[in-house]
Amino acid sequence: MQLKGRTALVTGASQGIGEGIVRLLGTQGAKVIAAARSVDKLESLSLELAGKGVEVHPLELDLAAPDTVAAALGALPEPFSQVDILVNNAGITDDGLLARMSLQAWEDVLRVNLTGAFATARAVSRGMMRRRWGRIISISSVVGLMGNAGQANYAAAKAGLVGFSKSLARELASRNVTVNVVAPGFIETAMTDGIPEKHRQELVELIPLKRLGAVDDVAWAVLYLVSEEAGYVTGHVLNVSGGLYI
Repeated sequence: MQLKGRTALVTGASQGIGEGIVRLLGTQGAKVIAAARSVDKLESLSLELAGKGVEVHPLELDLAAPDTVAAALGALPEPFSQVDILVNNAGITDDGLLARMSLQAWEDVLRVNLTGAFATARAVSRGMMRRRWGRIISISSVVGLMGNAGQANYAAAKAGLVGFSKSLARELASRNVTVNVVAPGFIETAMTDGIPEKHRQELVELIPLKRLGAVDDVAWAVLYLVSEEAGYVTGHVLNVSGGLYI
């Protein structure tokens, strides 16, 4: 599953799952555009990986303003201008029960998690179609498949990524561009670090594999789907949840 000669764009790349995906795709030979709002973290990651022979270009990208995405990608330096692989990973949460959820909280989460993925895919897909090769992966969630109380906005956005990706898979298949989804369960990241220990143990009991996932569990799933070896897989949702959702 070597990616030499390919350029990958990963959104939400400054930490957690996004950072893990940048690291793995880079070590497999891809040049990586690491995009996020936090440029300081991206520059630090770029310098670290440069010492390991990995080419990373940090890109400030705010998916809360999806109308700015095309211009930001259009201004990429020439060595990174041809995006072969897109990983839509950026996401936010603003949890609350429906009765207390503001319209702003609903719209903010959908704008970043779903509309941001639309804007990014739209910006890079034409080049993929022209070159007749491309991989688009969206990071959804088991919450988008099974729902979760207090996360109606997040679940709606993550479920939306599934429908969006399946539709796009049908549109782009004739141009040898595959579109797939990875749906992680509960992964050990900064987002889950705040779970109280009692609730963490209760959660682990619900997972047949009896552990939270690791960032690399998700990154390796992404690597397979963006590789040449997965060239006959499109429109698929790969559930990486340790059996939480079966």
